[in-house]
Amino acid sequence: MSYRSICGAIMVVSLGGYTSSAIAQTFTPVTEAMLIDPDPADWLHMSRTYDQQRHSPLDQINTENVGQLRMVWSRGLPVGAQESTPLVHDGVMYVIAPGDGVLALDATNGDLIWEQWGEHTPAETARSKTLGIYQDMVYHTAFDGFLRALDARTGEVRWETKIVEDGSRNSAGGVLVAHGNVISNRSCNRFDDRALDTTGRKGCFIAAHDAMTGEEVWKFFTTAGADDPGGDTWGTLTSEERVASPWGLPGSYDPIRKVTYWGVANPDPYTRLMRHGGPDAVSNTAPSNLYSNSTVALNVETGELVWYYQELPADDWDADHNQERVLVRTRITPDPNHVKWISSSAASDTERDIVVTVAEGGGMFAVNRDDGRFLWARPFPYDTPDLNMNHIDVNTGATQANWDKLFKQDGDTILGCYHNTRSLWNIAYHPGKNSLYVPFHDQCLSMTANMASPYGFGPRFGVMRPGIDPDTYMGIAKIDLSTGEMQVIYSQAQPTNGSALTTAGDLVFFGDLNRRLRALDADDGTVLWETIVGGMIVNSTITYAVDGKQYVMVFTGEGRSATSGPLRVAADSMPKPVRRHNSIYVFALP
Repeated sequence: MSYRSICGAIMVVSLGGYTSSAIAQTFTPVTEAMLIDPDPADWLHMSRTYDQQRHSPLDQINTENVGQLRMVWSRGLPVGAQESTPLVHDGVMYVIAPGDGVLALDATNGDLIWEQWGEHTPAETARSKTLGIYQDMVYHTAFDGFLRALDARTGEVRWETKIVEDGSRNSAGGVLVAHGNVISNRSCNRFDDRALDTTGRKGCFIAAHDAMTGEEVWKFFTTAGADDPGGDTWGTLTSEERVASPWGLPGSYDPIRKVTYWGVANPDPYTRLMRHGGPDAVSNTAPSNLYSNSTVALNVETGELVWYYQELPADDWDADHNQERVLVRTRITPDPNHVKWISSSAASDTERDIVVTVAEGGGMFAVNRDDGRFLWARPFPYDTPDLNMNHIDVNTGATQANWDKLFKQDGDTILGCYHNTRSLWNIAYHPGKNSLYVPFHDQCLSMTANMASPYGFGPRFGVMRPGIDPDTYMGIAKIDLSTGEMQVIYSQAQPTNGSALTTAGDLVFFGDLNRRLRALDADDGTVLWETIVGGMIVNSTITYAVDGKQYVMVFTGEGRSATSGPLRVAADSMPKPVRRHNSIYVFALP
């Protein structure tokens, strides 16, 4: 077995009031009903609920008393990539630790209950975003290509399934447990020859495995094969040459429709020159290079494609669109003063179930949840002539890449917007405000085509959008999902990689790369509380309750790649970053 158990079922020493035998006696299995409607005290998904809203109904901490928050415990973690978000159930926190470990901790004081560690895993490369939990098992997509089910009480391995071969083993995504399936997304790239499946395609897929046995239920390839519908959108590339990785944040799930919604990243290699031999070898209007930079809606039982919507066709810049898809029910009344592209079917002031996307490469999109029909979209964060996607046919919803920003020949250099404007960190929705809260960077991309490099570019780096005030490089946007109106309620010079969190206490929590964790007033962005922790805050940011007491938690650490660009861009406006400091910090009222 490739995991080693440190504490396991035989552990009997009391740790912070818990023993493994005590957990076995008190543990409540997590049912499908609990996953659909979690206890407000628990945090059972990456963003608490299937809809990825990252909103907590807890209100013990609110705008009146948040200024009294104090740290109640912290715990150091190993050095390495830290891009994950923990789960909490029945007072136990389940954590992915750098080095491909899984820890169970007492959520009231951080004491260790059990731990499991991967064998000889490079700490800098294991970067799964979240665990899953169902019945009495915790699920982890490990660096070695295995999906493992661990006993939630003891940490022992209950089953393991190898999803991919070593050539494509990195799990940069995570898991979503839905309808009795453990659904996972994996990294892939053009050099993963060992990841070829029986159809000859790379390991670019989203897969579902039976939560109780680990047996594969279905697999959806995120590139259309030569003989598949949409296969011609890849031009003359053979099926095995087509790459679009679903490596990002895990998907959302609608249990009524039994449909799960996932994002897919850019095609690989990055430039059309390298990929196809020229900028006009494939269409510049969607669909092109399916299903890159798209939302895919999949039947949770079969994995069959229900619909797709492509936000950026035949990407030329590595402008990932692989973040979470937020599910919201709202009235649709887009305001032309704030929304650039509006479908005629969106102006009916009717309540709809929608899927909302805010892409790493810029742009915000709202589509109908049933069929992917385009409703409205806006440049995000701002409109600029340098947009990489600069036109949408409002009748069909077909997007179009900016021809002026495509690489026409080797050595061309472009300035394109946007780039890592939001990345691995999660955004949040507040149902009481009907608003989405998005921490963002006002950042564009300087990139040169280089056919001698493996991915077709070099050099390439993020830059502040020309003409902006450096003191407003980072902002938090509050976007009304009915009208599309955006307000920047907070801004600063220092970048952020911390996930947003909204609460029924009308607070917005977020952390930045300058070691600050803040709570803002959800209405106007007023800073109501701020503290300094030991390192950069990346992802995480959750709230939970144990025995009626509400806690707020963050990780410090460093993402493998997500922190480097913002730190370089904003280096002159922030102190030297504290790197390689990995810890858990938890706060509560006195």
